[in-house]
Amino acid sequence: MFSIITPSYNCADFIANTIVSVISQTINDWELIIVDDCSTDHSVEVIQTFVNQDSRIKLIQLSENSGAAVARNIAIKASQGRYIAFLDSDDLWLPLKLEKQLGFMQSTGCALSYTAYNKIDELENTIGHIGAPNKLNYSDLLKTCSIGCLTVVYDTTHFGKVFMPLIRRRQDYGLWLKLLKRVDFAHGINENLAKYRVRANSLSANKATSSIYTWRLYRNIEKLRFLAAVYYFINYAVRGVFRHKFPALARRVGILH
Repeated sequence: MFSIITPSYNCADFIANTIVSVISQTINDWELIIVDDCSTDHSVEVIQTFVNQDSRIKLIQLSENSGAAVARNIAIKASQGRYIAFLDSDDLWLPLKLEKQLGFMQSTGCALSYTAYNKIDELENTIGHIGAPNKLNYSDLLKTCSIGCLTVVYDTTHFGKVFMPLIRRRQDYGLWLKLLKRVDFAHGINENLAKYRVRANSLSANKATSSIYTWRLYRNIEKLRFLAAVYYFINYAVRGVFRHKFPALARRVGILH
């Protein structure tokens, strides 16, 4: 039923808990495809212990470090499930995540869904909350990426297998935009069903660099005209400031859910 896509790089301290959060799902019909991107710690050894115990867990090891986009695409290519889900190697799911999302997608007929989630620190203390808008279209998402990668599920019966653009960062954002060109809306479940780990050295922690990659995504991947790219980038920047500096106000005006 579900193919869970997990890129891994030097996450030996966290990936066991990530895998356990998948094993703990109330739905058992899944495969977990972990693609290790040449980790230099003992991540592979940790993963292999689970592979040896559960045939649903599969490990693919890359021969050279290639980045998360390549790792995820290799996992998508190898997937056999109807629904593609994403979970990074330091994030967590709550036990009912797949069951609730499956029920929601089957009852509404939507092909692309996402959920709310909490942000946690390296010790799993809750440090924030990201809500899920009821629905988003392509233009909405260009203004700000309100979809957390660890919450997304898309239906290959509708889309087929769709791959991430081969960029170093913001590739998940690029995939959501690609999917939203083929459906009117992505639909959200405004319930916390996952935990996103914020790490000091994470790629997403550098907002300035993320901004540069967002601009490149607009221009090089989405091929937006310059003025359109400027319009959406201003929305992205202003909303980002409100989301991170003034979250209460952002919720009041509907920028943050």
